[in-house]
Formats: sequence, structure tokens, C-alpha cells
Amino acid sequence: MKKMSVKQKITLWYTAFMAAFAVLSLLILLFFANSQALSGTQLRLKDAVEKSFQEIEYDDGVLLFDDDINFLGDGIYLSVYNREGALIYGRIPSDFYGASTLIMGQLQQVKSDGHRWYVYDSLQEIEGYGSLWVRGVISQSPADSSLRAVSLCALILFPFFVLFTALGGYSIIRRALLPLETMTETAERIGSADDLSLRLNLESGADEVYRLAHTFDGMMERLQTSFEREKQFSSDVSHELRTPLSVILSQSEYALSPECDCEDRTAALQSIRRQGLKMSALIAQLLTLARAESGRLALQPELIDVSELASMVCEEQQETAASKKISIHTSIAPGLCAEADETMLIRFFINLISNAIAYGKEGGSIRVSLKASQPSDTSDASASPGTSGASNVSGPPAGRRAGICGSVRDDGIGISAEHLDKIWNRFYQVDPARSSGSAEGSSGLGLSMVRWIVQAHGGSIRVSSTPGEGTEFTFFFPFSKNEDF
Repeated sequence: MKKMSVKQKITLWYTAFMAAFAVLSLLILLFFANSQALSGTQLRLKDAVEKSFQEIEYDDGVLLFDDDINFLGDGIYLSVYNREGALIYGRIPSDFYGASTLIMGQLQQVKSDGHRWYVYDSLQEIEGYGSLWVRGVISQSPADSSLRAVSLCALILFPFFVLFTALGGYSIIRRALLPLETMTETAERIGSADDLSLRLNLESGADEVYRLAHTFDGMMERLQTSFEREKQFSSDVSHELRTPLSVILSQSEYALSPECDCEDRTAALQSIRRQGLKMSALIAQLLTLARAESGRLALQPELIDVSELASMVCEEQQETAASKKISIHTSIAPGLCAEADETMLIRFFINLISNAIAYGKEGGSIRVSLKASQPSDTSDASASPGTSGASNVSGPPAGRRAGICGSVRDDGIGISAEHLDKIWNRFYQVDPARSSGSAEGSSGLGLSMVRWIVQAHGGSIRVSSTPGEGTEFTFFFPFSKNEDF
């Protein structure tokens, strides 16, 4: 049984059940048919005996018997006896022996000469004569013959019924389980060819197997996306680490060479240290982002002054912006408070402003705005005022909750439409050659972390950009992640 396929097992159990059900149904049918037939035979016998008295008359000392008393056409033998039990008229079957005693009103079942007979006796008064017995005898053979014919017919048809049931059941089960075979073959091809792009592509259906097939296709789609993303991630990590590792190795070899003097050796060690710090920062960011995306990075929400925090970050970033002669202008409404993780919110503002500095133009400007957004406002993170061109949104929709709406806008190189949906990916850089020396700017992890921070706080963020004119990130944070503060 363990070596049989699912189709064979289901077909076997289905056929066995149907065969058992058919046999049971036939037995019950034959039982009731036999009972009905015998009951009908008994009723005919009793009725014939009782009616026979109407065909007997006594006239001038002579008993007269009407010809209708002969029921042989119905298989009933009638015989008339006097009070002492002597036969005076009628016939009895030639092979009937037994039941010598007449019993009033009792149906007897007698076995004689290999046959079964029903016997019924009745005693009534004949006017002018006295009491007469009438006995009726009928064989069970007609009823038995009918039942035997039915049983024989059922016995002949039963194998064909079982065969038809098995073939029909197997065909239905095979068609029902065909998607499972397709899934198995597809899984084997995926395993042998390492091709995650293969799909079942079954037609629409409402049963569980079709839903399983569509679920399988959806799972393979997610696996393929995840696998390709991880391949790209591994490639990006290798690319990011290759440069600092090459610098470290080359500087180490140079520092160990005999011709390297003390001053050059110090410079080489400083270069190695910078590259080591860059690699350390990159690895730390990767670990943080990995924990965040896997749900293992828990927020520590508390009531903080977002206005004060944003102003502080803008002041700190002004020094970095000054190296490119970029000015940071703020329009921050005071006293905006929300329940948020202070460390994550600081990183959020640092990443956005650093990104604006990295891709801003020399002598340009960055504008940071922050204001309260009421439930009736439409100027939340789903809007993008001030900047035309392509746009892209990330995070859950803000709806009409009360919260804090803000934006960071630069007048730099901008982002073309085909890149907008990719800027949230890890290590993705529109123009790597234009990256700044900051860790976020050079690694391409900053916006991935920005997106996660917004989503973790229940907010949303939108980017809109026009190449050559600048980029604007518009974001929304609710006063509280779960309800309005």
C-alpha cells in the first residue's frame, strides 16, 4: 500500500467503498423484495380461501361447487373438507405431503419433497349443511424464481459495475490530481535546471488543487524575486568591499616595502584606517538593515520634539554642505512632537539631508520643511508640492490621520523616471561617480534605511524629481504609530 500512488490509493478505496455500498444496497433490496413478494403471495392465498366459500352452495341435500373455485391459474390449489377432515372436493399438488391437520386461520409453511409451500385453512358454516373446511396451498417457487432471476442478473452485472466504477473514479481522480503531477514535474525541472522562472500557468479553477497551483506560482515568483535580490545584494556587497580591500592590501604592501620611509608609512596606515572605518560602517549598516528587514530591530518609541531634532540635524549637516557651497534653508514649525524612536529619526533626517548634499549642485541650496498635518489636510506625504516630473511613493498610505508632514528638497542633478522605483533598493546609486565621501552616500544604503524607518513608524514617503532641476522627498509621520497622539 505504501508503494502505491495517490491516484491508485484513492481509486482502490473509492472502488471498494462503492462495491461494498452496491452489495449492501442489493442485499437490502432483495430482502425487502423477497418480503414483499412473500407477503403478496400469502395475501393472495388467504383471499382466495376466504372467497371460495362464496362459491359453495347446499341445495336439496347436495353441495354445489362453482367452477370459479378453481384458482389453479394463480398457482393456488383449493380443496374442500368436511367437518371430520375428509376431502370432498378440489385438488392438492401431487408432490405435496404433510400438514395433515387442519388448523383454523393459521398460515403454515410446509417443506415437502424439496419444495416450500404455504398452507392456509379456514372453517365456515354453509347454510343448510353445516361446517366446511377449505384449504389453500401455494408454492413459494414463483417468488423464489423471481428473486433468483434478479440475483443472477445482479451477479452478472456486478463485475461490470465495479469495473466501470474503478475506471470512472480513476479518470476523475487523475484529472483532479493532474495539477499535482505538473507541480511535481515543474519542481523537478527547477531542481535539475536551477531555473526559478518556471511556472505551472494553469487555467483558472475554483477547487483546492487549482488554488494550490496558483499559490505555488506565487511562491515561485516570490522565491525568484528574493533569489535575484540576494544575488544582486551579494554582487553589490562584493563590489563595495573590493575597493577598500584593494586599497588596504596595496597600502599594506607599500608600508612593508623597504623603500617606504616613516612619513609614507604613516600615510599608508592612515589610508588603511580610513578604509577599515569605511568597511566597518558598511558592515554595521548592513547588519542594522538586515535586522530591521527581518523584524529583529525593535523600535524604542518615546515622546520627542521632532522640530528640535530636525533643526539640530540641519545645523550639523550645514558644515558638510558648506564644502560644496550648499546652503540649508529650514521652514520648521516649532513644538511638533510625536511618539518615535529618537535614534532612528535622527538617522532618517541625516540620510535624507546627506543624500541631498551628495547629489546637490555646487552653490545650490537645500530646503527642509516640517509642519503639522491635520486629518482634513491634503498636503501630506501623498502630495509633492513644488517639484514637477516623475514621482514614486514608498510605505503605507498616510490617509487622513493627524501627524507631521515634511519635505527635503534640493536643486541638484535630479533623478530620471526609470530610476525612481529603484532608489529604495540596497546599494542602488543613480550616479555612483557623484557619490560623496559620506558612508550613506557612497554605500547606497541610506534610502533603504529611510524607507524602513518611515514604514516602521507607520508613515509614508514620496519622491518626485525632474532631471537637471532637483529632487524632493516628502514624508509623513503620524503622531503615534497606532493612534493619533
